[in-house]
Amino acid sequence: MSVRPSLIMLTGAVLVAVMALLWGSRTAPVLAADLTAKAADAIAASPAREAQVSFVSDNGWPTRHALLTAADDLDEGTRAELAIAVAGIPGVAGINWSDGSMLADGSDQPLTSMHCQDDVAAILGARTIRFEESSADLTTGNDELLGEVAAALRPCLGAIIAIIGHTDSSGDAEANLALSRDRASRVRQELIARGIPRDGLRARGVGSSAPVEGLDPADPANRRIEFSVIAKVPLVPTPVDTPGPR
Repeated sequence: MSVRPSLIMLTGAVLVAVMALLWGSRTAPVLAADLTAKAADAIAASPAREAQVSFVSDNGWPTRHALLTAADDLDEGTRAELAIAVAGIPGVAGINWSDGSMLADGSDQPLTSMHCQDDVAAILGARTIRFEESSADLTTGNDELLGEVAAALRPCLGAIIAIIGHTDSSGDAEANLALSRDRASRVRQELIARGIPRDGLRARGVGSSAPVEGLDPADPANRRIEFSVIAKVPLVPTPVDTPGPR
């Protein structure tokens, strides 16, 4: 009985894929460990010495895309300097910050916000996402507003959308920070429920550290949710994320 050429080709393709997966499962952890060591050296040589780096994806696979975590008060210049230094390490494919901002493709191109960020800002400029007093529970009447926010963000799907919670300076600073994080996380949940993919949403709280310009830090108007949409498409790491030709 003759064997169909298409069956032979399919079998060969499956064998190649299996071999690549087996090879990658052995080499990928070694690559990630090497990148982690080199990135740690770059961090140690930078002003942001307390920053942390990980080359493991959300699902636990080794990846060439670095996730950087730093203190909330790290200034933007130092953040950019560190991100560029890590991105310049041979083999690093891109840089993500744990708060949602991103430096992709190993480049030092400046990040720019997308038009949907302005659309959301215009919506929230007239109305406010409101919460119960000292709580992350939403007050009644937010459904329509959150629906409009989701609709405004939908054209920018594929970007990283950071949801940033703010409080005023009244009360305990640590409690305010925790509350701002909880409120940002609640808004993230609401947007996911309205069809915005969870993988592109990052919730972050900054407490009372960034009041509205011109307002007293204790002014209740500082209690707000802001959005930052980064015009870089996030790269989805595959189980075996190996370097391409250089």
